[in-house]
Amino acid sequence: MPGRKTCGMPRPSLLLTALPLLALARTGSAPFRIVGNLYYVGDTDLAAFLVVTPKGDILINSGFEYSANEIRSRMKVLGFHFRDIKILLATHAHSDHVAAMATIKRRTGAKMMAIEQEAKLLETGGQTDYLFGSSGWFPPVIVDRTFKDGDKIELGGSTLTAYLTPGHTKGSTSYTMDIVENNRQYHVLIANLPTVNEGTVLIDNPQYPGIVADYERTFEVLGRLPCDIYLTSHAGQFGLGVKYQSGKAYSPDTFVDPYALPRILDRLAAQFQAELDTQEQEEQAFEDRKHFKDVMPN
Repeated sequence: MPGRKTCGMPRPSLLLTALPLLALARTGSAPFRIVGNLYYVGDTDLAAFLVVTPKGDILINSGFEYSANEIRSRMKVLGFHFRDIKILLATHAHSDHVAAMATIKRRTGAKMMAIEQEAKLLETGGQTDYLFGSSGWFPPVIVDRTFKDGDKIELGGSTLTAYLTPGHTKGSTSYTMDIVENNRQYHVLIANLPTVNEGTVLIDNPQYPGIVADYERTFEVLGRLPCDIYLTSHAGQFGLGVKYQSGKAYSPDTFVDPYALPRILDRLAAQFQAELDTQEQEEQAFEDRKHFKDVMPN
C-alpha cells in the first residue's frame, strides 16, 4: 500500500528521490565527467556531450525524442540544470542524434546552431536526407544560427571549433576542444566518423553527386586533427564500455587514447574502399551486359 513502511525498504519519499539515479545505473548509462568541463550525458549507445560553462551549457547531440527527459535526469544527477542549456549542436542530423532537439529547444530556450550544409536537413526533420525515407524523419527544429567549416562556437570561456566532415550526411560535423587540467592540455575531438550506411549509393548518386569526394575529404580532415581524447556519435565507436564503468573514480586520463582514431580511420577507409570497389565492379558488369545486348544480333 502507498506510504506503508516495510522493514528493510526505504521510505517512499527517499525511494522516489533515488529512482532517476537507480534507473540510469541499471541501464549502465549514469552520467559522468570526461575531462575538465566536458561531461557525458548520453546512454550506452547514443552519445550526448555537455560542455558546462559559467555562462550556460552547450549540448552536443540529443538522441531520440524520449532522450530529452533522460538527458534532463542525467544533468540533475550531475548537479546541473536543464534550463542552463544555451546552445544545441549536432554531429549529424539523423533521428537517433537530433530527434529531441526541438523539444529541448522549446523547453530550455537554447539556440540551435548548425553548419550551413546541415541546416536544411534539421529544418525539414530529415525529409531532405539523401538516403533515408520517412523512417528517418524527426520533429523539425529551426536553426537559429549557421556557421562555416572552421568557425568557432564560444560560450563562457570555452571554445569549440567546427569541421565539416561530410559523407554520412552532407553536413556531418566534428568538433575540437582544448581543455587544460592539472597543467596539461588535452586535445578533445568529437568526431563524426565516415561510416557508410547500408544502401548508400556511391556511384552516380543523383541525390549526392559528390559523395565519394566528400568521404575522401573526411578521412583527410579527421586524419590531421590533433587528438588526445577521441569521442564519437555512438558510445561503442570510442570504446565507452571498455574505458569506463559506472562508479569509476574520475581521472582526466580515462579517455586518453591518441592511437585509437588512426586505427579506426584505417579500418573505415578499408571498408569504404571495399564498398566503392564492389559498387564500381557492379556498375561495370551492368554496362558490360548492356553492351553485350547491343552487339548481339536479333
